Amino acid sequence: MIKTARARHSGQGLRFAIRTGSGHEFVVDDVAGDTGPRPAELLLAAQAACTAFDVASILAKKRQEVVSYEVIVTGEQRDAPHPHVFERIDVLHELWAREIDTTAVRRSIELSATRYCTATAMLSAGPAEIHHRYAIHRVGAATEGGEVVVTGPHTDPDALVVEDPQLARA
Repeated sequence: MIKTARARHSGQGLRFAIRTGSGHEFVVDDVAGDTGPRPAELLLAAQAACTAFDVASILAKKRQEVVSYEVIVTGEQRDAPHPHVFERIDVLHELWAREIDTTAVRRSIELSATRYCTATAMLSAGPAEIHHRYAIHRVGAATEGGEVVVTGPHTDPDALVVEDPQLARA
């Protein structure tokens, strides 16, 4: 499967119009022009979207009802030397639900992190260590959360660190 993207310089600073193979357009820029996101921010956005799609889909298949769901991705880049690669990325899945099975949430995140998410696989193959965590907010109850799995750096699927032994057997 081949994917494409084209970057066309707008003639202003480092502003580029990007057109994807699926026909969508957006602008990227540097800090001086500040008319669009930076390329490194798009890597984090891809990570957020990719894992969000996976987890939402898996939870729906498991018939878990979620009132609201957000994925917050924070990355720490190396200052020097170039390239400024991500060394650590934190992925937090925040879910709001009346009733939800914690094991189903954890397993959905684990499957995304270790099997389905293209962005995680790509970023984990480099120097980035990715921490996959969750927080479940229930009405009238304390927030529950924890770390599910750490992927990268240079991790192969057989060497993943799984925090919960129940998940390793599920």
